[in-house]
Amino acid sequence: MRNLDLDLLRTLTAIARHDTFSEAANRLHKTQSAVTQQMQRLESLIGQPLFEKQGRNKVLSSHGRRLVEYARHMLAINDEALRALQDGPLEGDLKLGAPLDVADSILPTLLTHIARSAPRVKLEIRTDRSPFLMDALRAGELDLTISTRFDQDFEGVALRTSPTVWLASADYVHDMHAPVPLVLADEPSIFRRLALTALEQARVRWHTNYVAPTLVGIKAALRAGLGVTARSVELLGPEMRVLGEKEGLPPLPDVTYFLWIRPDLINPLTRQVYDMLKTSLGLAQQGDAAAQPPRINSGRTDPAGLPDRA
Repeated sequence: MRNLDLDLLRTLTAIARHDTFSEAANRLHKTQSAVTQQMQRLESLIGQPLFEKQGRNKVLSSHGRRLVEYARHMLAINDEALRALQDGPLEGDLKLGAPLDVADSILPTLLTHIARSAPRVKLEIRTDRSPFLMDALRAGELDLTISTRFDQDFEGVALRTSPTVWLASADYVHDMHAPVPLVLADEPSIFRRLALTALEQARVRWHTNYVAPTLVGIKAALRAGLGVTARSVELLGPEMRVLGEKEGLPPLPDVTYFLWIRPDLINPLTRQVYDMLKTSLGLAQQGDAAAQPPRINSGRTDPAGLPDRA
């Protein structure tokens, strides 16, 4: 009986995830010719073609797609066994990303749990917008990230689902008879999209009064009374107030904050910290997170940062 080489299977799953040999080679820090040779060896071992031509590109054949499913299971079992048998405390360097609007809420909770459970782990924190954080995770610049983006390429759990609200400064005077003056982030921004979609569907007149590339700029514009913005309730502070239906503004959908990792990661420390956070925060794995967004309770969370189960 022949044995499948896990290194070959890891390369195969990388090709399946990134669609091309060249991109898989970049992510695995291999040359494209090395990746090609690995797949030739795997095809020889299997005795079946794993790829087929589609125009100028190679795509997975039916045998290739079937093997990818087995490969993912085998790699997951392999990685789990290594994690379970490793002795000693967690230690090493870890890069964690987080959106700025949860830097004072969700992020401290995660940092506290990591510090208590893995005091030897050295953390490097990067705060940015969710789409940029997901790009950094995809590029291997981050090990884990919090993000509002749902992406089927990654493995994740829902940390919190929070209301999205209309925010303005505490002394802002709203004129219901005038177009809503909006303070918006530039693209890409989930909150910009939620605000504009809600206003357009409700046929509420609006105009862009201020556009900022950073959350700092948005908060400054709000404090200056330049208008209204749509953000997660996580951003609400004593200098702001929530506007709603009595001001003629439509309701906004909740937004979920996820914790994401790359399922094809090689660094065992990342997986261990991720699993530790799921356990210590009481977060159940949402099955295959790529299949559909998790269903969890909406609303605020308690001070410990756990989902509100009341």
